[in-house]
Amino acid sequence: MSTNYRRPAHQTDLSGACWHKSSYSSGNGACVETAAVAGIVAVRDSKDPGGPVLRFGTDAWAAFLGGAAEEGTTHI
Repeated sequence: MSTNYRRPAHQTDLSGACWHKSSYSSGNGACVETAAVAGIVAVRDSKDPGGPVLRFGTDAWAAFLGGAAEEGTTHI
């Protein structure tokens, strides 16, 4: 039996996460912040840092960014 246990993404502790805003953020607070923690990418509303957090696997996040780039989105 393997002792290598990986916590589900929804249970990942984000208390020590280092959150980052896009370099395209205008500073008006209308943006999202991301943090990479334990193999996931967490996303939250910068206006509500204590609010809900979306969690994505790194492969899903890379696919999202790739899809956004294909659509010509430049503000991610």
